[in-house]
Amino acid sequence: MRRTSVLFVAVILIASLVLGACAKATEAPAPTEAPVKTEAPTEAPVVTEAPTEAPTEVDPWADVVPAKEIVWWHQHTGSKREAAIAKIVEDFNKTNPYGITVKAEYAGSYGDIFNKMLPILNTPDVPDVVVGYQNQVATYQLANAMFDMNELINHPKYGLTKEEQEDFFPGFFAQDVLSLFNNQRLGLAPNRSMEVMYYNMDWLKELGYDAPPTTPEQFKEMACKAAKTPFSGAAEGAASPIGYELSIDTSRFASWTFAFGGDMFDYTANQFTLNSDAAVQAWTFIQSLFAEGCARLVTENYGDQTDFGNGTLLFSVGSSSGLPYYGDAVAADGTPFEWSVAAIPHTTPDPVQNVYGASVSIPKSTPERELAAWLFVKYYTSADVNAEWAKASGYFPVKQSVAAKFQDVFDANPAYKTAFDLLKFGKFEPPVPGYDFVRDNVIEPVMTNIVDDPTADVKALLDQANIDANAILAEQMAQVK
Repeated sequence: MRRTSVLFVAVILIASLVLGACAKATEAPAPTEAPVKTEAPTEAPVVTEAPTEAPTEVDPWADVVPAKEIVWWHQHTGSKREAAIAKIVEDFNKTNPYGITVKAEYAGSYGDIFNKMLPILNTPDVPDVVVGYQNQVATYQLANAMFDMNELINHPKYGLTKEEQEDFFPGFFAQDVLSLFNNQRLGLAPNRSMEVMYYNMDWLKELGYDAPPTTPEQFKEMACKAAKTPFSGAAEGAASPIGYELSIDTSRFASWTFAFGGDMFDYTANQFTLNSDAAVQAWTFIQSLFAEGCARLVTENYGDQTDFGNGTLLFSVGSSSGLPYYGDAVAADGTPFEWSVAAIPHTTPDPVQNVYGASVSIPKSTPERELAAWLFVKYYTSADVNAEWAKASGYFPVKQSVAAKFQDVFDANPAYKTAFDLLKFGKFEPPVPGYDFVRDNVIEPVMTNIVDDPTADVKALLDQANIDANAILAEQMAQVK
């Protein structure tokens, strides 16, 4: 069992026992004796209760000395991001008042780290800080192997102030609180990316439009028109024009479902909802784009970036982390055109944007290691360091106050500013165990089935997908220790 986060001295309530005295009958006075006059008591007797003992809260971290050396597993190598990490770690090691030294180690891709973690959970060999997506960390917690940051996040000495907590974009702050595990906080966000719609503005103008679409109906009209009207700036010998290219990726499934007002998971019932009315509407809409020749599948890695850059693709939906790569693709052809990003067309009053990204988490080890790990995570996600990291990495910051430090970035890259302003509309995919299996084995196959067959029954396909997804979830949760 996990040591309890807060110990209380038991409150002993001592109830006073009030004994009622039985009155003994008195004889009447002899007639020769004058009756004795007795005065009524002026005050009722006061019954005093024994004083109760006030509860005493014991701080389990009061005597914990942070470990002097901890290890952080991350996934960045050979890039500007790795250099930025090295600088952040160096600064922490030099400035923290506890004498903590962090060793940042490249441990492979997200998948590599996940596979390395599984056999060493609940052993001394775990790293002290590890990067991972929420569903991966949820899988670790099936073995009760992760530290609940709720133990320290409100600590008077080591925790985050109310202002520091509220500085996080609300969706980012909530993303690592997992309902399946009694709302334990199993991570903290250092950065995020978001799904956005990339569009060719010059081509839209040629088609007779002065702004990108905001609704699915507008999106379809423009996409279908583009499929019949090539862009004048398209590269010679490029592919035929098309309005939209869909990548078979679960994040696209989530993005379009969110845009139609749906969700993928019921966090009260803790069940997948892949077959919601909104999901059925969204994927019937996508199916119609394919049926009418307005969309096609991405068939090569980053093929949508290539087609967008050569002027044969009007719209693409993908991660905001691709902004520099889309820019490079546009510039590579030698005939640059005006382009930008916008919210994914939606049926809701406000946009609903799929936001995702890995967090930093703390595996269970010893109080000394856990405290040292927390102090580094707190530093890494602080506003100033977050600004430094976001500028170097190209990811979005997670703190709202960072916007004031980003005017130079916004000026240099207006598309980044447009995307940044959409962060407040963020929604996230389910942070549940087994989600990787659901993505690969349930959602992505059903996406293919929907767009490959224009007559396919979308609702029936999603009904079955939902059954399969919840079966995987149940199988995973049966492993909880």
